[in-house]
Amino acid sequence: MMIGGHKEVPRMAESCDVVVIGGGQAGLAAGYYLRRAGLDYVILDAQSEPGGAWRHGWDALRLFSPAEYSPLPGWGMPRQDGEDFPTAEHVVDYLRAYEQRYDLPVRRPVRVHSVRSMDERLAVDTSADPWLARYIISATGTWECPFVPDLPGRDAFAGRQLHTVDYTSPEAFRGQRVVIVGGGNSAAQILAEVSRVADTTWVALRPARFMPDDVDGRVLFGVATRHAAAGAGGGVADLGDIVMVPSVRDARDRGVLHARPMFQRLTKRGVAWSDGTEQHCDAVIWCTGFRPNLAHLEPLGLRPSDGAVATVGTRSVEEPRLYLLGYGDWTGTASATLVGAGRTAKATVADIVGRLTERHGSNPVG
Repeated sequence: MMIGGHKEVPRMAESCDVVVIGGGQAGLAAGYYLRRAGLDYVILDAQSEPGGAWRHGWDALRLFSPAEYSPLPGWGMPRQDGEDFPTAEHVVDYLRAYEQRYDLPVRRPVRVHSVRSMDERLAVDTSADPWLARYIISATGTWECPFVPDLPGRDAFAGRQLHTVDYTSPEAFRGQRVVIVGGGNSAAQILAEVSRVADTTWVALRPARFMPDDVDGRVLFGVATRHAAAGAGGGVADLGDIVMVPSVRDARDRGVLHARPMFQRLTKRGVAWSDGTEQHCDAVIWCTGFRPNLAHLEPLGLRPSDGAVATVGTRSVEEPRLYLLGYGDWTGTASATLVGAGRTAKATVADIVGRLTERHGSNPVG
């Protein structure tokens, strides 16, 4: 709405330097550095409890590295008794404790509906109070935007279809015929446990690329760090796509870790390939990834390509008051991991502080 040629300020809007949208690992890492910088900020989280996407993973989900190699800035993750690779529940406990340790100003559950430009500020419309901010850090992740390819016959299949986000445990598939689709870690780990109770067929668009048995998160983070420092491409991707965690190695030893080429369509009773062969099944589990959750940014008129927003570092090219954290390598090497989120958050906050100083003098706070 316009009044006297000016945009109307949202009624009862609160104001701060930075609004962080999302209270998962990337949002908390940003909060840590914003707190150290002395900026006035708030973290708005749509979840009802701490933990981000880790609250919704399947029962057996684990990190693929020991706890000491998965820290957020300032405080490392404590080891989990009896576990070399921490469970999702342990990660949730760590994120909850991290919030409390640094007294981060997280407000929840608050869902952000939209971000739009309003003169010198960005206006944030939410399910609670509106906000005005000099800068926005969007850290909403991808979990709420699962991707399933639009293949012929999807609506005709009479069995059950679910995505990684819907999967909890293998017991629901005991004694059934299950097709698992995807060429990454989620597909391999879910195949490993479902294959113990069901007749499984693994299908991938490209041949699966397995990392060496001695490569886990410790090696991956070291490679990512070196390549990020050198500004080089490749890095982790050059090692393969699937980390050989113990459950996946066990699946290999049982002879089930073999992926067929992608099928062409679904039928009423299963899936069919281009050569006419058909595999009957009771369920299809789509481990086919995610897209960035960016619907709240639509009013800014950004033009994403393949789901990604054009950035310099983590700063939007089209809207330089907007930063994006934790969505994948396009927002920083390994930025969707715990340790990677911290690295990109540090650079993001440093950039914001520098810009505030340029615009408002040596004391940008306020």
